[in-house]
Amino acid sequence: MCPETLINWRDWGPAPFEEARAATRPVLLSISAPWCEWCATMDREAFSNPAVAANIHDDFIPIRIDADRHPRVRDRYTMGGFPSTVFLTPEGEVITGATYMETESLRSVLERVRETWTENDGGSIPRALRDTELPRDTLDERIVTHMEQQVQAAFDDEFGGWGDGPKFPLPRTIEFALKRDRSSALRTLEAIATHLYDTYDGGFFRYAGSRDWSDLHREKVLDTNAAICRAFTTAYLYTGEDRYREPAQETIEYLTTTLWTGDAFAGSQAAGEYYTLEPTERESQEPPFVDETVFADRTSLAVDALCRFYAVTDNEGARRYAERALSHVLETLVNSAGTVCHFDGGSEGLLLDQARVLQALTTAAQILDQKYIVPAQTVADWTIEHRERDGAFVDGSDGPALLDRPLQPLDTTVELADALIDLAVLTQNTEYRSVARTALESFAGAHDRMGVTVANYASAVARVVNTPLVIEIADEPGSDLHRAALRVADHEKIVVLTGESDGKATVLDESGQTGPVTTPDALVSLIEDA
Repeated sequence: MCPETLINWRDWGPAPFEEARAATRPVLLSISAPWCEWCATMDREAFSNPAVAANIHDDFIPIRIDADRHPRVRDRYTMGGFPSTVFLTPEGEVITGATYMETESLRSVLERVRETWTENDGGSIPRALRDTELPRDTLDERIVTHMEQQVQAAFDDEFGGWGDGPKFPLPRTIEFALKRDRSSALRTLEAIATHLYDTYDGGFFRYAGSRDWSDLHREKVLDTNAAICRAFTTAYLYTGEDRYREPAQETIEYLTTTLWTGDAFAGSQAAGEYYTLEPTERESQEPPFVDETVFADRTSLAVDALCRFYAVTDNEGARRYAERALSHVLETLVNSAGTVCHFDGGSEGLLLDQARVLQALTTAAQILDQKYIVPAQTVADWTIEHRERDGAFVDGSDGPALLDRPLQPLDTTVELADALIDLAVLTQNTEYRSVARTALESFAGAHDRMGVTVANYASAVARVVNTPLVIEIADEPGSDLHRAALRVADHEKIVVLTGESDGKATVLDESGQTGPVTTPDALVSLIEDA
């Protein structure tokens, strides 16, 4: 029995679906998260109501999953937010579902589903699992141009951010805009710093429910904080202004204190009324719960962010924590074949874990030490061998219910492609770049329907269509020449440590290879003159 409910929840797996088939009952799937305030509210209220519990036990097979620990289930069944209460057939097809429901609303839905199930025991398969034909097309500059237009058109001139509904931070959209529409990116970062940052305990809240950045949803999730930290760091790279460096540094302090487990980074900190208290009132209260699970994907995002912050600030603390966390991931969550485990004891080989660990390794190889190239190749090779299908990538293809139908996720494909582009340059193996191009082409035919939330697709396309700026450093990691290369104001560049100690740098861009040069000033001039 789950704490604070009267429901005898089953764990996810084949058994509850077999039980549902044997009893000819529908499944009630509850998707929750440890950081989710409304999930806890629904547990205290609707799922703790004796009448509701009796109805569920009489007519349904109830399953509860943690969305963070079961991302493939979450991605197939979420109703667009948490909690998600989803009613399924014994085969795992969707009957209906909703997000948060009060007690009476849930009782009404239980009654309707029971009647619907009696009359018609069919369900539906979500479109993303049903329509597997991808919109392939060639890659060209029109994709980048379209996204530039979307970023400009959707920008909220009054409040910052994009759109006229709930405001999510969209850090990868910010990074796209920093290179192509900087004013909108900087205004959005200022809004995020003003409205989403917790000035007392540190860390950024997940999002705002209203256009003007009010109605805060005060969960603090590691991947959100890591990505925002990286966006502020990128803004500092372009502007050199402390008002962008400081939020990044303060976020790192939150990650390395509140979310530090001793080995790596905790997955999240829950929301709660605590955050509505004045600072003096908070002092006497226990802070909200921290889920100390170390997730491969989220920790890898944090490693990437800390490496980038170190690259532009020389902050040794950021470097040390990045190295320790990355070592923990490699030692405990990545096996010798290159398979990544979602968390210690969790699922293996999830596409998002593979992609983000690979990105952390390629970033570390550029900033810390080229020794990270070898494990990066191992992770990339396993991913290509086991997750590539006809040029695209799938998140996995095994498990009960609809888990046997693979998803081809755009967001994760972009992250993987971006890392493969880096790896191709770091290893001088053009096959990685070819794989990245083909994967991105799988979605190119739908580029004119893409909005600002997937702006990083256009960023990755730009790096494939054009030759990204590549700076080769024949010098020691951390040398003046290396540090100058890392601080060139182009966050899409690739820096290659050659392993040599000649004290020279060469530059490759659209115009060809130039150099070598031997001083930081000469390197900067070489790039500016290109």
